[in-house]
Amino acid sequence: DSPESNVQVAQIANRAWSNGNGSLPSHADSQYPATVVCRFGGEDRVVPGIEGTAGTYDCSSCCDVNQGLLDKRNARTENEDNEEFGPRAKMARALLAEAIGTFMIVVGGCGVVCTAVTTGAQAGIWHVAVVWGFTVTLAIYCTADASGAHLNPAITLAFWLVRPEAHGMNWRSVLAYMAAQLLGGIMGGALNLAIFAESFAIWEKKNNIVRGSPESVVTAAAFGEYFPNPGFVPSRFEPDSVSVGMAFVTEAWGTLILAFVIFSVTCKRNGVLSGTGLQPFFIGFTVAVLLSLYAPITQAGWNPARDFGPRIVAALAGWGSVAIPGPRNGFWVYIVAPLVGGPLGAFLAEIGLWGKWWKRLD
Repeated sequence: DSPESNVQVAQIANRAWSNGNGSLPSHADSQYPATVVCRFGGEDRVVPGIEGTAGTYDCSSCCDVNQGLLDKRNARTENEDNEEFGPRAKMARALLAEAIGTFMIVVGGCGVVCTAVTTGAQAGIWHVAVVWGFTVTLAIYCTADASGAHLNPAITLAFWLVRPEAHGMNWRSVLAYMAAQLLGGIMGGALNLAIFAESFAIWEKKNNIVRGSPESVVTAAAFGEYFPNPGFVPSRFEPDSVSVGMAFVTEAWGTLILAFVIFSVTCKRNGVLSGTGLQPFFIGFTVAVLLSLYAPITQAGWNPARDFGPRIVAALAGWGSVAIPGPRNGFWVYIVAPLVGGPLGAFLAEIGLWGKWWKRLD
């Protein structure tokens, strides 16, 4: 525990790093301590000496022994590439990631609605919900290291207000993230329209629906959200069965739950998923569950970019006022309600459940 012994341990550990394989040249046994402390993966670990050797330490608990070597880069908690980028490059890549991730969500999530509407391939809400869930999971895995994988203006706002240090959020980056997400939503909606254009035309012709008429809300629902879900009208709902107020509460509540889960499973003080890399799966599962619960009521938007981006495409593609402002001028619900619910759910998780203030109760 003396300063001298700590210095000796640090020197030996540093020399072990420089050799690249965790071992040291053989010298007299007395020159080396029985253990050394090395930093791997962002944490200190005690490394024991190997029996019958001098200055050789067993680092198998700290690294992937299947690789057969110690690579300093694998011990870093941040992507080495990020350390080489300047602030502008990091932000540019983050914005590209946000656009791509939101694009993926719209292509997969809204795309499965296109398929369900035009072909009936999905037999029920769960068939649609599970595709949404896996799509969100994949989008997060593909973009998280580059941007934090917000992919949703409501989540970006929540990070800025509740956990701004996580991705260096400030008001400028918030606006930039939201713009990138909206661009991704527009691009995803445009691709869906291009791929399903003929399918929509055939379906509308067979059902005697003129695009842009009130009846065309059924196909417009493959781009933006509506309350109640047009797929359940008139079999389950009347067109005015769900009020604007109830739609707002439902969208805010669903986004609150989603944000609560996101901030809970990514909180450093909640170790249940620490080191597993499974957080995106549980976020995707949450989306699937919420769609199963609330999609019949409001189509379960929870994301202003994934709603308004494709809605712009629909408005320009012939749906017109059916898309914007929508029946009962209700498009704003899918923008404002998530921006209210997201920060509330984040605050409940980050401050309410996992806040440091709990220590003061002892």
